Amino acid sequence: MKTLEDLFEHQIQDLYSAEEQLIEALPKMAKKSNDEKLEKALNNHLEETKTHLNRLKSICDRLGIQGQEEKCLAMEGLIREAEHFIKEDMEQDVLDAGIVAEAQRIEHYEISAYGTAARFAKELGYDDIADTLKSTLDEEYHADDKLTKIAEKRLNEQAKSNS
Repeated sequence: MKTLEDLFEHQIQDLYSAEEQLIEALPKMAKKSNDEKLEKALNNHLEETKTHLNRLKSICDRLGIQGQEEKCLAMEGLIREAEHFIKEDMEQDVLDAGIVAEAQRIEHYEISAYGTAARFAKELGYDDIADTLKSTLDEEYHADDKLTKIAEKRLNEQAKSNS
């Protein structure tokens, strides 16, 4: 990589891979949840993630690049952690609180990645791409907020009562 353009394209490809991996992982997390609101939030985010991937496909087409050149190792690691966690033997309330924690780690990675990509797009004069990435960034923030509310209103308290 020699230019900001090269770095930007790499970021888009990384996000593309991350979203593809997440589409496979979210149903597993939702299925392990015992909390109806958490399961619904994860399934809703799965649908959003599919939209995010379609947006990235459009951006790749516009830039004339392939979507996935390499696997996003950060997302791979986050998903591996989440999959390992949901296989542990624990109380269901604790599992649900932990699923929120694992999902929020993933959301925080996406927030960081989309924020960076949107900034690079703006710097490179791709204002329409920056707007698209900002829309996705806003949805990632919203998903994170929804998970926080689910945890704070019920799941953390229920997990605490298992002590």
